[in-house]
Amino acid sequence: MKNPSDQRIKEVLHTKKRIAVVGLSDNPNRTSYMVSEAMQRAGYTIIPVNPNADTVLGEKSYPSIKEIDVDVDMVNIFRRSEFLPELAKDTVEAGIDVFWSQLGVVNEEAYEYLQDNGVETIMDCCIKVEHAKFK
Repeated sequence: MKNPSDQRIKEVLHTKKRIAVVGLSDNPNRTSYMVSEAMQRAGYTIIPVNPNADTVLGEKSYPSIKEIDVDVDMVNIFRRSEFLPELAKDTVEAGIDVFWSQLGVVNEEAYEYLQDNGVETIMDCCIKVEHAKFK
């Protein structure tokens, strides 16, 4: 698994402004909430993917990637590594071209599948930290 260059990550962050966040908790004390709230404050549109919440961060929540009915530029994953192959398939089927998994979340099978299907893939990397580097 190899992430894109810093320059490419910067380009992604400057052009992909609608982020579906899989595993976005409605609990303000959870990392997914804090990171997504920071990205929302930075001007990104957050599309929550949480089957157990109607809304998160004031946005309509969707039960799965497949059920999102608005345009999405990238997915940001806050689920355990073993869920990545299924989420990779959902991402490809939804036609989303950037897949980002948070720190500590890596799966080689998902990475290979995403690469084979032309999806730009960033794994084991905090979107908030990267965003702060390239403001």
